[in-house]
Amino acid sequence: MQTSDTHRHVFRDRSFRLFFTARTVAVAGAAVTGVAMPVLVFDISRSPFLTSLSAAGTVLPYLVFGLVAGAVADRVNRRTVILCAQAIAAIALTSIPAAQALDVLTVWHAVGVSICIGTCFVWFDAAAFGALPALVGRRGIPAANSALWTAGTLIDVAFPAVAGVLVASIGPAYALGADALAYVVAALAMGSIGASFSVTPVASATSKSGIARDIREGLTFLWRSRLLRALTGVGFVNSLTQGAVTALLVVYASERLGISTSSPMIGALWTAVSVGGVVGAVVLPRLPAQWPVGSITIGSLTVAPVVLFLVATTENTVVAIAALAVYSGCATITILNGIGARQRLTPDHLQGRVNTTARMVAWGGSPVGALVAGAIAGSWDIGAAYLVACAFALVSAVFAWVSALRTDPCPHR
Repeated sequence: MQTSDTHRHVFRDRSFRLFFTARTVAVAGAAVTGVAMPVLVFDISRSPFLTSLSAAGTVLPYLVFGLVAGAVADRVNRRTVILCAQAIAAIALTSIPAAQALDVLTVWHAVGVSICIGTCFVWFDAAAFGALPALVGRRGIPAANSALWTAGTLIDVAFPAVAGVLVASIGPAYALGADALAYVVAALAMGSIGASFSVTPVASATSKSGIARDIREGLTFLWRSRLLRALTGVGFVNSLTQGAVTALLVVYASERLGISTSSPMIGALWTAVSVGGVVGAVVLPRLPAQWPVGSITIGSLTVAPVVLFLVATTENTVVAIAALAVYSGCATITILNGIGARQRLTPDHLQGRVNTTARMVAWGGSPVGALVAGAIAGSWDIGAAYLVACAFALVSAVFAWVSALRTDPCPHR
């Protein structure tokens, strides 16, 4: 009853309702882009490598700007950072249907927009991470995060299929216009929030120690914790595997399963990945309380290479969808288990820097995996690329078994 009351309390706050609306609309638009962009690039180029490059472009900027964005977001006006990021992303996305209408759209234009969107997200994410506690207060954080996560996972389940229909109906270039509109709506909602996005005035929050020292302090804490260091390491390899798998889903659907890029079925694989992620998120809190954090991560990482081997070797659509769903569930458990451990073990004054750093390291694996798999698919075939992803997953499992995760005594709570 108390949890339900808390959920109702955060939604009574107009500022959170607007923040929730903005994030939900933006996630819905991003789900459309997640399907439409790789389809667009593959349709233009027929190149697995360029298709994977477009996917890598959405996450590669986190590797480049993550450390700086995490430190800067605590020093400047977060509202300004968020609104600028959303405005630039909307303009970049609008350029694609405009170029298509003028018949001047190129594959490098599309890849460039992917990189631009990824860059905007880094700065948006860094600012939003600190804005939410300022809007709802510390007591409202669990309920607010729960509401945002629930909405996001429901969108991840439903919208890939919607995006598949949209892409088949009007084409991938014009479908990206929906995401541009979503950014505009999200920016209007964020701009309508009257409350401050910072607990203290920006001038008071600015550290005198320097950004470089702030970054170094977060890195030092993360490195000195054996458990968090191990979780960050497996997070990187897990991301490496995910990048290889998700970047080439449209190529896998076309070349291995025989699904046309103009078919609404193209969204089925993304839906399977989303459903698996939801199941993983639901299962994690229900695992026995006596299971340590390390054991949960080791278990999920051990299952992943087995199901990925099925994905790499089967030509049966039903088997492929089921295996992708199971893999996605395992990957989600690994990710959320690591996030929970960091939040629990990190001091409050380091939360932003430690979490941004860990996310940056983990996300750094995604573009590398995408590019490696894309190059292999271009030189050999999609099956070989997914076997490499399977090998990545196996390496992650072996690393987990020999790391501090195996001796972690801390139960998952």
